[in-house]
Amino acid sequence: MSSEKVGVDVDGQHLTLSNLDKSLYPEFTKGEVIDYYARVAPVMLPHVADRPATRIRFPDGVDGGKFYEKNAPSHTPDWVRTVTVPTPGSSKGRDTLDFVVVDDLPTLVWCANLAALELHVPQWKVGPRGKVHEPDLVVFDLDPGAPATVVEACEVAHLLRALLAEDGLESYPKTSGKKGLHLYVPIKESSRTSEYAKGIAQRLAKEHPDLVVAKMEKKLRTGKVFVDWSQNNPAKTTVAAYSLRAADSPSVSTPVTWDELESCDGAAGLAFTPDEVLARIDKHGDLLEPLLASERPALP
Repeated sequence: MSSEKVGVDVDGQHLTLSNLDKSLYPEFTKGEVIDYYARVAPVMLPHVADRPATRIRFPDGVDGGKFYEKNAPSHTPDWVRTVTVPTPGSSKGRDTLDFVVVDDLPTLVWCANLAALELHVPQWKVGPRGKVHEPDLVVFDLDPGAPATVVEACEVAHLLRALLAEDGLESYPKTSGKKGLHLYVPIKESSRTSEYAKGIAQRLAKEHPDLVVAKMEKKLRTGKVFVDWSQNNPAKTTVAAYSLRAADSPSVSTPVTWDELESCDGAAGLAFTPDEVLARIDKHGDLLEPLLASERPALP
């Protein structure tokens, strides 16, 4: 494997890329990872802009070790935007961390060059001066417990959609890039997102006890779909739309249509490679574009 370094200019910033032919997945190289992120950037960046990013890095590929990186490393270029965010109770014993904010293509390419295969972001934004805003998204993570599969998760997604619609809220699905689904709800900024999401999940579990569970205990999930509302906690994050996921082969957290969820007959129907995602964007555009609208409903 060559360790040759390549200098490139990306939107006016100079980056040095290295080890482009190194396999980060079996049969998928670091160069291909960088190429994917560069090509998906036009639709991905609006969903991660202004949201402090947790990067999950795999310097030796998906078969090697990984580490979560919240704090900006010491070698972060001065053109990369960072924000200081309060992190009470941090495992690092710090009250604040300096997060990277992936606002532009050079920063996204820089992250990919560091083998940050996965980008995870919170449901809230930071302002130009670092002000932390209240969440403007509600998210539900639908996680099927074997022998339940994504087919049952799709069924729960439709039930959840109907429940949210009763409150005048629209919801938009994407795959987790693994075995489940994520459902997003754009709202006016609110401090009540965790409370609201928990109530909805508990109501769904009460109305459909043979299909849905809203409690964290894994022993309760067998054959059911866990509606995880906890990612609305401001301290937590969810994998970003269009992010790669670490797996045996490169998969992507992919926006999908409600019709696709309606017709889902197995995991293969809702698993997408990077090339397939790029082709879907050419066909559909950004299916999650409604999450970016400035006019948003308030939580009831």
